[in-house]
Amino acid sequence: MYNGIYLLSGLLLQIDQILVHQKIELLEAIIGFETNNQYEIKNSMGQKIFHAKENTDCCTRNICGPLRSFELQIKDNFDQEVIHLIRPYRCTSCCFPCCLQEMEVQAPPGNTIGYIKQDWHMFKPKFSIYDMSKTKVLSIEGPLCAISCCGDVDFDITGKDGHSVGRISKQWTGFIKETLTDTDHFGINFPMDLDVRMKAVLLGACFLIVRYDTKTFIHPPNIK
Repeated sequence: MYNGIYLLSGLLLQIDQILVHQKIELLEAIIGFETNNQYEIKNSMGQKIFHAKENTDCCTRNICGPLRSFELQIKDNFDQEVIHLIRPYRCTSCCFPCCLQEMEVQAPPGNTIGYIKQDWHMFKPKFSIYDMSKTKVLSIEGPLCAISCCGDVDFDITGKDGHSVGRISKQWTGFIKETLTDTDHFGINFPMDLDVRMKAVLLGACFLIVRYDTKTFIHPPNIK
């Protein structure tokens, strides 16, 4: 466990911004067949620090769509898994607050360092960040109208005192990419001195938000 946290510290300690770029899958772009999503994760200088790949079966991907349960392996440049994300299948309806979105973040795999849980709200996408003991540490709140026509969509990160400490942004990638593919680009800004475990949990929050809220609120319902 300690070796895993030490490795995470070496990768995230001096970072205050993370950029996540989803790779375009040719088969998915041409015929719409949903494949396991893959991502490159970079620092503010554009240097790759991680790569990530979803691990789900074909039926789950193509039947359950963007709200499917999934596990995501995040590996360093030596192909060693340093972060593991687990998200169960959940309902999308705001009428069922007992089935809201959640994710467990492990670093290294098998060692839980935090959780992301959706907070019920009729209109806004809202999430809470918890540490390993399930103590609430941060909050994430999206805009009242999270519809992206030609610009970014920002989710504010706030501390226990309600003051802003960062932001998660779903970045507009252009009309063609947005309409013909389900690729996503997004970024996270947070304080340099934030606990590296919370930085890893916020990275996990990106994948929860982008697979749920941006697909539900930003795109029309029948477009993946």
